[in-house]
Amino acid sequence: MKFIEIYPVPILKQEIELFPPDLLEREEVGKEHDKNWWAIYTTSRREKEIMRRLEPMGIPFYCPIIPVKKRSPAGRIRVSYLPMFSNYVFVYGNQETRYQAWTTNCVSQCMEVPNGQELTKDLRQIKHLIEVGAPLTIEELLQPGNPVRVKSGLFAGYEGVIVERRGERHLLVAVNFLQQGVSVKIEDFAVEAI
Repeated sequence: MKFIEIYPVPILKQEIELFPPDLLEREEVGKEHDKNWWAIYTTSRREKEIMRRLEPMGIPFYCPIIPVKKRSPAGRIRVSYLPMFSNYVFVYGNQETRYQAWTTNCVSQCMEVPNGQELTKDLRQIKHLIEVGAPLTIEELLQPGNPVRVKSGLFAGYEGVIVERRGERHLLVAVNFLQQGVSVKIEDFAVEAI
């Protein structure tokens, strides 16, 4: 009888998703007159590549990355780190920064975000949800709903919209510029209408 030794499949470490690390904590981000958020739409599946190129250039960016667990055919659970918003990387800077992003050869489109303060607030909330390890579900094509604020618990102070999925209530935290977001399961008693 011949035994086959099975070696573990190497797992790549999670790459940088925010540069500089304190970008979203800075009070001036989204409020400066000479700098804006730019929504960079990358060529297919090039989000991580553009981030690898922007960091050495010193260009501030954020691309929310979430862990996605899948079971292999052999039954092992594998974790992949995927961009929350396919093909989008948010870059912060001026027109020169925008031009430098174009030179990476990873950009398909570049759109200026009209309300930088709102986007900054949305991205801060998304980042915090990822950091606390909340079980997130990606939501697309948001429909209007009732706006609420979480009044207690781990997500106290968060604002979003309540949606119902399979009989369960979820708080939807959105990046309104993209009309996409994530939802996290929440109890009705934890929220109040805005």
